Amino acid sequence: MKLFVIAAFFAVAAAVPSSYKPEYKAPSYPAPSYPAPKYPTPSYPAPAYPAPAYPTPSYNKDNKYADITITSQSDERNLDGSSQWNYAQSDYTTREESQVQKKMQGVTYDSYGKESYGEVLGNTNKGSSYWVSPEGQKFTLTWTADDAGFQPKGDHLPVAPVHEYELPVAPVHEYELPVAPALPYSRTGPGY
Repeated sequence: MKLFVIAAFFAVAAAVPSSYKPEYKAPSYPAPSYPAPKYPTPSYPAPAYPAPAYPTPSYNKDNKYADITITSQSDERNLDGSSQWNYAQSDYTTREESQVQKKMQGVTYDSYGKESYGEVLGNTNKGSSYWVSPEGQKFTLTWTADDAGFQPKGDHLPVAPVHEYELPVAPVHEYELPVAPALPYSRTGPGY
């Protein structure tokens, strides 16, 4: 029987040409379909937080100046950049101040950061203030602030002591200039 199967195989193999290749056909499978999974909807309890309890702050109220009130006040702003304002209080404290814009010489910068010296607009300010210290001392302060800086004036401001210095005098030297020695002179040469 084995001999017959081997002989049949060789007979079939001899009948098939050697260049023959069987044609391959890809298998086709139906697309799988899965049912959508069903999950239960989770339910969470809403969190409940107790309201924070803050201690009521206790401030030490300073009633020392509780009876001081503003008795007058004004504030004026103008379109040209100038302004003036003042106020007065029931403890006789006053303050008044005014400012104007002024053209001054100063440093300007262009859009590239280059520095140049020229005319700039600046504010000049002047004012005065009056108050009484807790010890009962009365103070008056006046000031001016412009291109020369801040210049306050008041009797209570310290004043730098004035020193009168005697400038040292340089010593005077009397020099005697040297004189060249006199040499004998004789006329020699052609024509003499």
